[in-house]
Amino acid sequence: MAQYVPFDENAEVSGQSILGFVNAIPVFREEMLQVLQKNGIDNLKPDEWYPMICNLNAYKEIGESYGANTLFAISKAIPEHAVFPSDIDDLEKALASIDVAYHMNHRNGDIGHYKLIKFSEVDKLATMECYNPYPSNFDRGIITTMVCKFKPPTVLRIDVEVDTSKPSRLDGADRCTFRIIW
Repeated sequence: MAQYVPFDENAEVSGQSILGFVNAIPVFREEMLQVLQKNGIDNLKPDEWYPMICNLNAYKEIGESYGANTLFAISKAIPEHAVFPSDIDDLEKALASIDVAYHMNHRNGDIGHYKLIKFSEVDKLATMECYNPYPSNFDRGIITTMVCKFKPPTVLRIDVEVDTSKPSRLDGADRCTFRIIW
């Protein structure tokens, strides 16, 4: 399956997680609420659950109207609003926690996953598989925020890129693989 197509029609997203979408770019808050309302999410409450398809349709509209860089900017704010495990204190745990947080903020049926495939402190390289219906730039933003927040203090530069040697949602696959270099 490609981007924006849920794996299960019963899948839901927490309102708390959706608030990241709304609050990511404060000057566009009202516009984001309108996009959500247009796509079936009205009167957003952090402790409620909403159909994943409505959330995905809102992301699709934003992506089509404002582009991939806007989706990237929005997703970088998600870790500040979504529920995450509290025991994260290093980069490897941070990357592994993305899947835990994803499951804390999504429920019902096949919602997909994030899988840390490789982590090498020595090589300063990690590989993350993102098997979910969100757009690739959404995943890149979440991963980027987690790497920036938990990278070693001596690291000045990071790169988070789609591994083009593997199938990608950008090409209609059901997953993307990211190379993370620090």
